[in-house]
Order: sequence, then structure tokens, then C-alpha cells
Amino acid sequence: QVQLVESGGGLVQAGGSLRLSCETSGLTFSSYRMGWFRQAPGKEREFVSGINRNGGFTYYADSVQGRFTISRDNAKNTVYLQMNSLKPEDTAVYYCAGGTSRGSYEYWGQGTQVSVSS
Repeated sequence: QVQLVESGGGLVQAGGSLRLSCETSGLTFSSYRMGWFRQAPGKEREFVSGINRNGGFTYYADSVQGRFTISRDNAKNTVYLQMNSLKPEDTAVYYCAGGTSRGSYEYWGQGTQVSVSS
């Protein structure tokens, strides 16, 4: 059974930092591209960041470029999202996802809430 479990969310003031983790099990982690997505109340889910299988290539949405950093530890089957200089508009439920096919993600976590106060 494949599981993706996010953690690290919480309430933080604007300008603060959080580090999200997504621990996976039941899949060959090193074979999966990993990504972070988020969904704010009343809005559609949007892409935040992605990382390739060996961690050598990362990509970001324009809205988080320069503030967020994605990384992975294939030995721990875990992907991370370091979020700095947080803004109230970063408030959302953050989801991690894993995929083997380009452009799609087969597996999703349950999400973790990030709330940024002004």
C-alpha cells in the first residue's frame, strides 16, 4: 500500500519559515518524481515545486521562486519543502505527490495546513 504522509505545517507570521516533510512508503521512492502542490480556500489546486528522481533538477512556480526550496533524501524516502519569507497568500493546504510518468502524479498525500498571518 502506497502512502505519502505530509507533516510540518502550522501557523506562522508573515516573514517566517516552515519546513514541510513528506514521508513515503510502499513505493520505490527513487523511481518517482516528486512534487508539492497547494490549494487555498475557494481556489483550485496549484503546482508549487517539483524535483526529479535524483534531486538534480528542481523547478518552481513563479510565486515561490527564490523563497521555497525543494529537496529529497532517497535514503529516507522523503521529500521536503523549505519555505522562507512566507506571505499570507501562501496560506493553503499543501500536498505532496509522486509520479513516474511525465506530466502526471499517481500518488498523493492527505495534505498539511499552512497558515500565514499578517
